[in-house]
Amino acid sequence: MSRARTFADLATASEAGSLASPNIVINGDMAVAQRGTSSTSTGYQTVDRLTLGVGQVSVTQSQQALTSGSPYEAGFNNFYRMANTSTSSNAGSYVQVTHSIEAQHIANSGWNFKSSSSFVTVSFWARSSLAGTYYVRINTDDGTTYYRIKAFALSADTWTKVTFTIEGNSNLTINDDNGVGLQVVIVPHYGTTFTGTNASTTAWFTLTSNEYFPDYAQNWGNTSSATFDVTGLQLEVGEVATPFKHESYGDNLARCQRYLFRIDAAGNNVTRFGTGQHYTTGAGEAYIAIPVTMRATPTLIQTGTAGDYAWYSGNSTLECTGVPTIASSASKYLPVVYAYCSSATLRAATVLMADSTTSAYLMLNAEL
Repeated sequence: MSRARTFADLATASEAGSLASPNIVINGDMAVAQRGTSSTSTGYQTVDRLTLGVGQVSVTQSQQALTSGSPYEAGFNNFYRMANTSTSSNAGSYVQVTHSIEAQHIANSGWNFKSSSSFVTVSFWARSSLAGTYYVRINTDDGTTYYRIKAFALSADTWTKVTFTIEGNSNLTINDDNGVGLQVVIVPHYGTTFTGTNASTTAWFTLTSNEYFPDYAQNWGNTSSATFDVTGLQLEVGEVATPFKHESYGDNLARCQRYLFRIDAAGNNVTRFGTGQHYTTGAGEAYIAIPVTMRATPTLIQTGTAGDYAWYSGNSTLECTGVPTIASSASKYLPVVYAYCSSATLRAATVLMADSTTSAYLMLNAEL
């Protein structure tokens, strides 16, 4: 089947809503994975803008390639996978993936989140190896946290399009700032510690007795080698899910780099990470050229040992005596890293570089 959008598709989309309506979700096509493509750790580890949370069980998260199926025919080449590698029957077990959205992106989206007559719509493709009923949750973060949830049914190993239209509510608080405003949480499994009848499936609610969802009928967390896949995540203003707003990889990457920017040695053992100066005879500062302004002053994540980094000043290469760290003078506009070295010329211009390694990297992290 052709992957091209037909005139019928366009007509249907035009009737449903504006094709120009932006996708508030970043990297919803799962194409960008600056940190890597597979990890057994939780948190932000693989697909950009998605963070994995688990309890009691062990899960491998990964970026996978799509080569067939309904999402592929709709133009998607990648998906995000959660794979259960250690089961648990513990009532406190849980598995979820979260996309956090800046408050100002919601506050300025055109959604009147205080009005029950104004709507946003979440849509995504989902697939599980275990048939059953699963849940997606939307929650605010500012003020009192409010939750809105939807159940969706999946047949085993079958891609299903999920849509969830959400009305505003006068109790919601979403600030016009760069903190968390709204979270989209897709949940393969919650144990009974976190479920119960207080979780409404028809209206916004506040948390009672840690009951986020109704009880799950199936137990994905206690199913060996279970998988759960997601792609095509979109949040848009309006009551109808329109076709996914595909964008170029470059535009997608630039939006991701507001939250994470990675510089790799990438096979070159003399990669230049940044230029600066020696502010003492034993340390230097390097200014990192970033492609976009970051969300906030970043922290620094690096790999390797001190010996993987060096300062090049004049005609001398000085190995670092400590791994690079973020400088107190860093900002979201101009990140600065520093590292100590052996004796150097005070105030001399210098370059922070990889030293005889092809695997070192620096990551500037400004995630929500």
